[in-house]
Amino acid sequence: MTPTNGAARIVAPAKVNLTLRLLGVREDGYHLLESLVVFTQFGDTLVTTPSDILELTVDGPFAVGVPTDERNLVLKAAHLLRTLRDVKDGASLHLSKHLPHGAGIGGGSSDAAAAINLLANLWGVTPLTPQEALVLGADVPVCLCAPTATIMCGIGEDLTPAPYQPRGWLVLINPGVTVPTRAMFKLHDELYPFSPTRHAPMDGLSSHATFNGWLIGERNDFTKVASTPSIAPVIQEVLDTLRPWATAYDMSGSGSTCWGLFQDEATAQRCAQAVLTNHPDWWVVATPISS
Repeated sequence: MTPTNGAARIVAPAKVNLTLRLLGVREDGYHLLESLVVFTQFGDTLVTTPSDILELTVDGPFAVGVPTDERNLVLKAAHLLRTLRDVKDGASLHLSKHLPHGAGIGGGSSDAAAAINLLANLWGVTPLTPQEALVLGADVPVCLCAPTATIMCGIGEDLTPAPYQPRGWLVLINPGVTVPTRAMFKLHDELYPFSPTRHAPMDGLSSHATFNGWLIGERNDFTKVASTPSIAPVIQEVLDTLRPWATAYDMSGSGSTCWGLFQDEATAQRCAQAVLTNHPDWWVVATPISS
């Protein structure tokens, strides 16, 4: 959080699901899951300044189509914080969008979490708890945990710091397609049975090598659904592109962004440049994992 001339700035980091296990479904239709979530140093940026009114402006490479009215999750989060903490003040919020929309890396949810933290500081109140923030969306609570790597369970409200905090670099690739989350859940439930098997223990992990070995044994249950011909077969092409470079790779969340894990910056940057050279229409970023 960086204050400047009465303004405060924060990065709303990309949220990356390195794993995602679908464990079952509740009677109300919400899916139970377990996921290891990490955050990157790259993301959207949010700046807030004091104001008598609550307002939002947006710019950046992915600003097109982003609403600046009450439909925006940033303003929804701001209004919820004001209501629950009985705040009368306003704020001027400026969001710079650098993360693609509907990409499985929590752009809107991370923006909302950043707004909650910035505005709580501005207004001198306690930020929303994960349980309070859950009404904004299943990914908002875990985004409040940034930059700590977190195990997310339940429907997104059961949050625990990961026993091992991963380090290293990620290359994020989005091929420019949007994967409909509801359709992904529906197709998964039609095609595959649920497995209640949880993550392997992380307590003994102590290095990139041991973490990488653990990660290779894990999975994202959405990947096999997303890459089918009826959803987004280009995702398999993205994963095939990462395979020669990354020590581990998969899709993040319900897609369509894929990630590759790297121990060092040089290899990650070479991979990102090679992918951009061969696929200039893809969105590609090399970024450190936050710590």
